[in-house]
Amino acid sequence: MSISTCRLDELGSFVKDVLSKFPSGVVILKGDLAAGKTTFVKEVVSSLHVESEVTSPTFSLQQCYGDSIYHYDMYNHGLEHFIALGMLEELDKDGLHLVEWGDDELVKILDSAEIKNITIQITKTTNDTREYEVKYAHT
Repeated sequence: MSISTCRLDELGSFVKDVLSKFPSGVVILKGDLAAGKTTFVKEVVSSLHVESEVTSPTFSLQQCYGDSIYHYDMYNHGLEHFIALGMLEELDKDGLHLVEWGDDELVKILDSAEIKNITIQITKTTNDTREYEVKYAHT
């Protein structure tokens, strides 16, 4: 586990560090509303030089950026709905999967399926500073 604190204008360096250690697999993003989960995804997409408009997939469940970046949001429907739609198979595809509002139950499922995953807990410490706690699980 590692903990980093950075300003929003330093997020790019943090994201590049995470991507150097974890270039593919499932990244579970946790945090309160407005903690910066979608902002983190925007920085990932930018760091990978993909030109796409990043928006939260709250109502669509999944967004795709480029050929191998997938963005999910479980806020409205939860894990059971995600599973019922057959979306777990999506997480086994090659690429980087960023899941907002994933939970510990999803981590257990991913671990049991031996799907690489990390969890990043984002905590807003000031208006322009966030703390990022990264847990490398089944990598």
